[in-house]
Amino acid sequence: MSNEENAPSMYELANQFIDLANELAQQDRSGTVGTAIRYAAARYNAFEASLQSDDLAGEKEKVLEMFIEDYRNMMDTNLDQYIELASKPS
Repeated sequence: MSNEENAPSMYELANQFIDLANELAQQDRSGTVGTAIRYAAARYNAFEASLQSDDLAGEKEKVLEMFIEDYRNMMDTNLDQYIELASKPS
C-alpha cells in the first residue's frame, strides 16, 4: 500500500483542526479562535503557494483568486449544510 493510500483524508485532517478549535473555544468565547484559524490558514496557504511558484510576486493575484474561490466554495457548502440542519424539525 502506498503512502497516499494510508494518508488521512482532507476531511479527517480538517476534523482534527476543528476538534482543537472546539477545545480552545471552551476557554475563549470571544471569536478569537475563528480569527486565529483564518489567519493560520492564510499564513500556511501563503507558504504553500511559495513552494509551488517560481514567481510568487507575478502570480500573486492569480494565487489570491484561486484561494478565495476555493474558500468561497467551501464556505458556501458548509453554510448550506447548516441551513439545511436548521430547517429540519427537531
